[in-house]
Amino acid sequence: MSEAVQATGRRKRAIARVKLALGQGVITINQKPIDEYFPRPQWQQIVRQPLEATQSGSRFDISVKTIGGGVAGQAGAVRHGIARALLEVDVAFKEILRRNGFLTRDPREKESKKYGRKRARKRFQFSKR
Repeated sequence: MSEAVQATGRRKRAIARVKLALGQGVITINQKPIDEYFPRPQWQQIVRQPLEATQSGSRFDISVKTIGGGVAGQAGAVRHGIARALLEVDVAFKEILRRNGFLTRDPREKESKKYGRKRARKRFQFSKR
């Protein structure tokens, strides 16, 4: 691995562009440290899951640019992007990442609002009289 490896991760409406380079294990998201961008420990744990599964947490510096969606969706998108980048680094990680479900893109999306309705499926209250 001579230069940085790039990958894209997605979840819900969030998109994360991940750059993986050899380093000390520093993770920055939108030019902020991970504990500042994702204050909840659950979100930080979600982001670090692929690194823990492959025992490569302190081998790589990770730089992420993420847009769209909410914070939890962005954490899932970052996890997906890191897993894809790790796969480009070493193909031997494929079985571990696949078994833990990190390579599968979560297909659930918000259903779009329909005209004449309040939301996608909610209707206005029916009044007989």
